Amino acid sequence: MGRYESVAVYCASSDGLSPHWRAALAELGGAIARRGLTLVYGGGRVGLMGAVADAALAEGGKVIGVIPRAMVEAERAHTGVSDLRVVDTMHQRKQLMVDLSGAFIAAPGGFGTLDELFETITWAQLGIHGKPIGLLNTPLHGPGSPGFYDGLAAFLDTTVASGFIQPRFRALIQSAAAPDALLDLLARAQPVQGAGWARRPG
Repeated sequence: MGRYESVAVYCASSDGLSPHWRAALAELGGAIARRGLTLVYGGGRVGLMGAVADAALAEGGKVIGVIPRAMVEAERAHTGVSDLRVVDTMHQRKQLMVDLSGAFIAAPGGFGTLDELFETITWAQLGIHGKPIGLLNTPLHGPGSPGFYDGLAAFLDTTVASGFIQPRFRALIQSAAAPDALLDLLARAQPVQGAGWARRPG
């Protein structure tokens, strides 16, 4: 469906404090698989990582996990996925996830999730890739409550107003609370037109 065949999901290796976040990631994983898309994710079997992978697998989807060797034990690598890639460094993990994916979704998570999200956005801005990027803005306390990424969205708007991010690059980031709605937005997104002068990282 749409113009991509695989989607990377950046998310936490813990469950966080709200039980509905795990349910949201399970909904996302199921939605990805039902559309015939391949899920690419961080390779763990616990936390939100485990939830999205297990749900995709339960729907018969293909799941590729990418995990650094040093984190196999800490994040409890998911040996039940279709394809588990063990790499040496975090940089290799991010590079391979970008290479394997046609679109990207950041779900709730911490520093690691934000690091993956911002590097992916920066590469799009620099013209290294032209793939759509989205935020799964899951409500903090259930339907009708503020979204997990509302604060980040407001901060990004501040950086635009302050002249640090061009509006066309702020517009790279799609956002929706529901997984199917976000996948639809990514499918309709126009190819990213970045700066076009950057060389691909080695």
